[in-house]
Amino acid sequence: FCFIIQAVAYEYRKKPGNVFGQRTYEIFLFINGSLGIILIGTALGTLFTGGNFIVNEMHLSHWTKQSYGLEAVLTFFNVAFGLMLFFLARVQAALYFLNNINEPHITSRARIVIKYEGGIFLILFFYIVAAILTMQGYGYNASGVVHPEAYKYLHNFLAMPAVAVLFVAGAVLVVWGMFLGAFTQRKRGIWFSGFGTVFVVIALFLILGYNHTAYYPSLADMQSSLTIENSSGSEYTLMAMGYVSLMVPFVLAYIVAVWRVMDRKPIDIDEVQNDAHHY
Repeated sequence: FCFIIQAVAYEYRKKPGNVFGQRTYEIFLFINGSLGIILIGTALGTLFTGGNFIVNEMHLSHWTKQSYGLEAVLTFFNVAFGLMLFFLARVQAALYFLNNINEPHITSRARIVIKYEGGIFLILFFYIVAAILTMQGYGYNASGVVHPEAYKYLHNFLAMPAVAVLFVAGAVLVVWGMFLGAFTQRKRGIWFSGFGTVFVVIALFLILGYNHTAYYPSLADMQSSLTIENSSGSEYTLMAMGYVSLMVPFVLAYIVAVWRVMDRKPIDIDEVQNDAHHY
């Protein structure tokens, strides 16, 4: 819902004769840019903390509480995960502004965001990392029986050193990009922070699902927990998805080409005011 109203708001915010007025659409943008990201992060946090659901013999799942999973917002870890993503998104946006906008007032504000909100992000990030490394996870054996395991995600990092290196490298790149944006006059911090974010996210998803780990634990019935093995599609589905994935390089090339055209020249106030679509 948050992302739907965002798309509408971008199109109609300043169009003449819009029904609700400019202020309403600006509120829509604020809701999406804050609540939307926080809720996504809260949902992602449940991949570590689990949810109250059961999978029956027909492989159909259902919630076991009347709140239908929304109780996730009552778990501090989940909300902290969402807030971490929120502040990371703001820092990434500020780094992008530094790299692509040629307007001193905006770039000076962006550096302030990176410095102070980046600090909040780092506090939340260190908390999330410490919680993940010390929390109980759920593994499963060759027969598919799920069992609790203390320090499961720490064990996953130790069992997959390449993933641990990827995670640490990503974290260092994120911090270095933030440092460049906050304490130097260099504008390329987004490249370090952007790639670092991708590395960290990939590493987190790998420790969630690899090394015989239940990537979505069930708090209602441990054996209903989702794993890569018990929740994969059929061979036909996986084969089709495999062929479709061969198109990824072409999609990536298209994205790179479009963004190069968009960012070829830094945005300035004259371009915004004289653009035919500046509304």
